[in-house]
Amino acid sequence: MIISRLPLAAAVAALLTLAGCQTTDMQLGSQSAKTMATGSAAGGTSSGANSQLERCDSPLGTVSLVENQSAGWYTVLRNEYKLPPTATLLRLLVQQSNCFVVVERGGAGMAAMGRERALMEGGDMRAGSNFGKGQMVASDYGLSPEVIFKNDDAGGASAALGGLIGGRAGSVVGALGANLKSKEASTLLTLVDNRSGVQIAAAEGSASKTDFGGFGALGGSSAAGRLGGYTNTAEGKVIAAAFMDAFNQMVISLRDYRAQSVQGQGLGGGGRLGVDGAAAPSQTSAPGAKRRRN
Repeated sequence: MIISRLPLAAAVAALLTLAGCQTTDMQLGSQSAKTMATGSAAGGTSSGANSQLERCDSPLGTVSLVENQSAGWYTVLRNEYKLPPTATLLRLLVQQSNCFVVVERGGAGMAAMGRERALMEGGDMRAGSNFGKGQMVASDYGLSPEVIFKNDDAGGASAALGGLIGGRAGSVVGALGANLKSKEASTLLTLVDNRSGVQIAAAEGSASKTDFGGFGALGGSSAAGRLGGYTNTAEGKVIAAAFMDAFNQMVISLRDYRAQSVQGQGLGGGGRLGVDGAAAPSQTSAPGAKRRRN
């Protein structure tokens, strides 16, 4: 009898220990609230940036964030997870890296700039405000994000183990495993040249985090309400880490960037793959392909 009570007693003791640590004073800059994107950026200077973020000695050009807000992943991000636009996160990462200068092209930002120009044209601004034409900086590149969600529940094995043990001790083990979840996120970034429309780079990133939220099940609904937010990891943190991984992969590729070239007519000149009924550009047949006879 004493032996059978030991697992339950240990679990309850752990629950009480966490409950006692739940209420703390307000912590400014709390590490537990941060994502992988930390610190700040101002011009080419950054402070408190994540040491794992790849950096460039000098910017490669200007870039604007292009979010497809009608995509399914964006709807999930906004409606289910209640997260802000990915552009908000990527702006910080990109500027801290010093690989690109970020220019504003978002709806709200463009509306704000247009409003200031309208005030100037209406004569409402003081002299010297200088909001005339020809001052906006061009966006050399467009950076497009995409999120692929995947959540795996790893609690099934522990629940099965609890069934094998049986009794109260078995139910404790099952409860501990019921909320053991591994949250995963995969992201994609594409970089497009805005003048030519050519894709410059593409990169994939991923991240995972295991949550252990089973203590609430041991202490009843009251304990669950108190500890749920403490023991669960926000999906946003996993997504932020996945985007940082994707951006790092892209920067590594861009360091050794070589522009793709098409022999013969060049980009957009017809390509090297001839099709039936159309004249292929001279001397541009694909490697190993036979010449078409007249």
